[in-house]
Amino acid sequence: MSKKLRINGHSHLLPYPEEIPDFMREKGIFWVDKDRKKMLQKDWERPVTDSSFFLKEKLEWMDKYKIDHAVILNLSQLYGNGLRLEEMKQALRFQNDFNARVQHDHPNKFTCGFVVHPGFIRGALWEIERCVKVLGMRLLCLPTHYMDTIGQWRCIFDEENEPIFELASELNLAVEIHPYDGEKFIKLQNTAWRFHLIWMLAQCADAYHFLTLNGYAQKYPGMRVCFAHGGQLAQMNLGRRIQGFDGRPDLFEGKTHPRKSVGHPNIFFDTLVHDTGSLELLVKNQGAQQILVGLDDPYPLGEMDSEKQSSYPGKILDLAIDRKIITQSDYEGMWDEHVVRWLFGKDENAKKEFYQRILS
Repeated sequence: MSKKLRINGHSHLLPYPEEIPDFMREKGIFWVDKDRKKMLQKDWERPVTDSSFFLKEKLEWMDKYKIDHAVILNLSQLYGNGLRLEEMKQALRFQNDFNARVQHDHPNKFTCGFVVHPGFIRGALWEIERCVKVLGMRLLCLPTHYMDTIGQWRCIFDEENEPIFELASELNLAVEIHPYDGEKFIKLQNTAWRFHLIWMLAQCADAYHFLTLNGYAQKYPGMRVCFAHGGQLAQMNLGRRIQGFDGRPDLFEGKTHPRKSVGHPNIFFDTLVHDTGSLELLVKNQGAQQILVGLDDPYPLGEMDSEKQSSYPGKILDLAIDRKIITQSDYEGMWDEHVVRWLFGKDENAKKEFYQRILS
């Protein structure tokens, strides 16, 4: 394919208020106010900061910035942690059916992910099968951490979740690892947006820690994992983890050395690290081939159009080109081929179909 595309590998989409079932509001699970100004849960709310949270406006925003296609993740508020089993199942099914409909109705513009709750393995496996084989989705969205059935918070790459990874590998799925809910298990006062600015990045580093120690990139070769927000603290922390592994082997018996996963072809990171110094470290650690564009739009911590920050979608890669951190080939790959390789791996027919539906 000669035309280079601009594909955003990390995006989010809100349903319009009228699309959200009444039970979601009645149970305090999640809803959007009728004026489209706030997203809400019981005892929680945050402002809708950009009109591109919604479908029609998202398409207009993409057209304005010449973004050909976007990968839509699940909403972080719909991981289902702490909900009763039946409520969790209904909420996640709503999210997955909504994303499936968006992908079905706009196949040239969106590839959408689906979410499962790892605390209920049998149900998670059944929902994976349904989303892949019935709804035609190929991207599994998982949280860095989740609450199990006895109220204990666990890392997603806990060995109890290996049936999920085995099925993901068998079905050749892309997997997105995204942080949320830190304030529910990190016992600090929720001030100055600390859980979004600091602890989310630490959550990604923790998940990466256990992905590598358990050797899952080698054990499940059909599964390709991408870490949100560049797995930013995981890059700064790599040397400390290697020294810890070498210096205290008694703590890592039976585990895989962290070096074996560095730059692994099935471990990806998005570009949403906010500064070129962090991006340069990511490139040096993991290799440009393992990095894909992720804008995290339309959230205010995403790469959004902002006069105050003199920002716009794609700015960090433009700066990285100017500062010779990446090459033109790297730049084009991060916008296009790297996203597609994460989504489809070595499935050349799936890649061909993907490009055809964008360009048709």
